[in-house]
Amino acid sequence: MQINRLFETIYILLHKKTTTAKELAERFEVSERTIYRDIETLSSAGIPIYASQGKGGGISLLDDYVLDKSILSEREQNEILYALQSLSVTKAPQMNQVLAKLSSLFNKNNTSWIEVDFSPWGSDESSIGQFTILKEAILNHRIIEFDYFNSSGEKSTRRAEPMKLIFKVNAWYLQAFCLTKNTNRTFKISRMSDLWITPQTFVERNSDEVPESGLMPKHQNWIDLCLKISAEGAYRVYDEFKEKDITQNDDGSFTVTTSLPDRKWLIRYLLSFGSDAEVLSPKNIHDAFRDELNDMMGKYK
Repeated sequence: MQINRLFETIYILLHKKTTTAKELAERFEVSERTIYRDIETLSSAGIPIYASQGKGGGISLLDDYVLDKSILSEREQNEILYALQSLSVTKAPQMNQVLAKLSSLFNKNNTSWIEVDFSPWGSDESSIGQFTILKEAILNHRIIEFDYFNSSGEKSTRRAEPMKLIFKVNAWYLQAFCLTKNTNRTFKISRMSDLWITPQTFVERNSDEVPESGLMPKHQNWIDLCLKISAEGAYRVYDEFKEKDITQNDDGSFTVTTSLPDRKWLIRYLLSFGSDAEVLSPKNIHDAFRDELNDMMGKYK
């Protein structure tokens, strides 16, 4: 990637003082013409980089140049390092190398103040490989194929144009244009298997064809709910509901008024609270909650 090459070029010049276009071209496995284009890019960005001809010449930075005082504020430096540190959880190739080099350029020694773990995404090599495949397919506009299990457990083979990776509510998702269904889709990555990149490329679709960033359908129906959650369920109340929607009762329990999407998983989500939750309203959800409990009890008679 060019951004990595540009930062590494600065890093080399800060430590080596002078190099040549040929040396840089061999290091990055690009042409010397590409290196000179990089020099122009850095120069136009305000980096005091120059090339001199003749014996002892080459590509250099002004002797008194310091990156952290030139183009990035202290806050901007910290934001960049924070973003890279967060992304290191994806095990993207060269991420730690880039982080180390930028830390050196910015003269920052403490880059381990944050650790991000999106388990089970980063818990095994197959997950890391899956992320790398999707990243490469998105950046290179390559069509992917994979097997997918929907929410009903039905398996199908899909072809898709991958557009964006999203992490939300403890899970990774892929936004893509599904060629099999000829429509936009959001796939839960944990349900994908046998993923591979095809030789076919695609042209990025215009903004009108790209799905929204959210994972909910555009015209999602929402249900207003009133729940009573026992004191024993307090550990989930403030994790999953907004403070303004929560009222603590005299007996230590909580009354929660909230809106949740009207989807198949709603009742099962409410059941995940076990005996700590009671649906007070609306009546149809209360009844559906009770019926589901009766069905569960029937399995254990």
